[in-house]
Amino acid sequence: MTKLTRRGALGFGAAGLAAACATTESTSYAGKVAFGHGVASGDPTSSRVIIWTRLTPDTPGPVPVRWAVARDPEFKTIIRRGAVSTGPERDYTVKVDVDGLSAGQVYYYWFTVGRTTSPSGITRTLPANGTADYKMAVVSCANWPFGYFNAYREIAKRKDVDAVICLGDYIYEYGQEGYGGAIGKQLGRNHEPAHECVKLADYRTRYAQYRSDTMLQAAHAAAPWFCTWDDHESANNSYSEGAENHQTETEGSWADRKAAAVQAYMEWMPVRDPVAGSPREAIYRKFDIGDLATLFLLESRLIARGMDLTIDEVGLAADNQKQAVANALMAKVNDPNRTLLGPQQEAWLAEGLKASVQSGKKWQVLGNQVTMAKVKMPDLQKGLPAEKYGQVSAGSRRFWESAKYGLPWNLDSWSGFPAARERLYVSAKAAKAKLVTLTGDTHTAWANELHDAAGQKRGVEFGCTSITSNGAGDNMPFEEINWLMPEANEEVVFYNAFSKGYTLLSLKADQVEAEFIKVSTVRSPDYFASTDAKFIARPDEVGGMGGLQRPMGSGAITSG
Repeated sequence: MTKLTRRGALGFGAAGLAAACATTESTSYAGKVAFGHGVASGDPTSSRVIIWTRLTPDTPGPVPVRWAVARDPEFKTIIRRGAVSTGPERDYTVKVDVDGLSAGQVYYYWFTVGRTTSPSGITRTLPANGTADYKMAVVSCANWPFGYFNAYREIAKRKDVDAVICLGDYIYEYGQEGYGGAIGKQLGRNHEPAHECVKLADYRTRYAQYRSDTMLQAAHAAAPWFCTWDDHESANNSYSEGAENHQTETEGSWADRKAAAVQAYMEWMPVRDPVAGSPREAIYRKFDIGDLATLFLLESRLIARGMDLTIDEVGLAADNQKQAVANALMAKVNDPNRTLLGPQQEAWLAEGLKASVQSGKKWQVLGNQVTMAKVKMPDLQKGLPAEKYGQVSAGSRRFWESAKYGLPWNLDSWSGFPAARERLYVSAKAAKAKLVTLTGDTHTAWANELHDAAGQKRGVEFGCTSITSNGAGDNMPFEEINWLMPEANEEVVFYNAFSKGYTLLSLKADQVEAEFIKVSTVRSPDYFASTDAKFIARPDEVGGMGGLQRPMGSGAITSG
């Protein structure tokens, strides 16, 4: 058996990598197989967990696979084992929902075909009760050509992470000439297939490429993941009926493309399939972390999200028409029927928040894709020195000047669905929930205090930066934007448009801590990591959230 050691998991030793990809003759299978995409686990409960792998056979057809779960890394005490079959109909991926486990326990797992074994992985079930601390690494936006997955490597090196939360953009759909392609050519790290992902085979190939990365494999093998998708797992700025990056004339039916994207995701990710009778894309679900918290993973793209609206039409309008165009756009934005989650998911969340509070959970955590805080653009012309403002491109100016016409910062966020956001806040208030909203999407670090329409605090929001994808600071490298954004927005406490990394969220009975950890570079596998900022939120006496506090003394550095 190939045992996952610290060196082997992190790619430090050639022997570990060779074992992970070894091909040997099998006694029970006629061909040869390789486990070249690692192992993963996810969606843990107090008694179950998904375990995953993918094998590459040299002969097409069904392949029998055995699996085992043990209490020890040497697999001396195997408590669950079984056999499954995989084949080309699911791209040779294997996903097992292991039951009968004990709550709050560490387990080790592996797969085998004949005498060929996979690397082993570490997973953990959720506690059934109690309020012991629980730590999660929060990630999003890993674009292969933009650089190396150093942040994943940092997560894998930690020994204190109970789980990883991926808030989407696990892959990107673009071809080699698309977003990130120029950097990818410089690094010799570009997308496969070379064209944009549209068909099932395209998405499968793209997942296979991402999962070939040893840093990502190590992060999956080190802890269970809670995953939900954003837009790039299908197409940029996707919604239920289409996407900004989908052209029906040349790329065919959106329904077909969406179905292909969802199928590949369900094959390649360690997530539990939706309950029978639900749409395949209905992956919203919840998890109770003992008496400490309930984690709600939302789906805000493919089920019910309203049509994509953008500020482009305002920027392109004649100066004397901009305000009128902006007013017409905001009338659409403020439509009370506009929805991000859809009525069924809204009702599910409202009931879930109420049940979580009534059962005594300390926190209600939302695994959410897009920024929830109310945000408007700062006035760059006033905030930047003249020589720097002169360097801002015409396209960027159109985007950043949107606040002049009463437009929010980003209509692809909850600010493009204000009535839906207010409905969520009404549900949170009725439940007396203590909301901790986790957000990806923006490639930017945020610490926000959330307020409803009446100005009452409804919770806090921590937005993680990207694993690799370029942020606003890459496109407009002026350090002033980091303080101009909080200065222009009451709800924004902290903003960093430059860093790459992840957020370490520590849930405690009496407070929530968010530590923003950044890597020094993603353009090279040689880097160091450091703490960028840390915030603490404590509950107040009336069921809302106290203000965010920034403790002194953060700045620890670790080597890469």
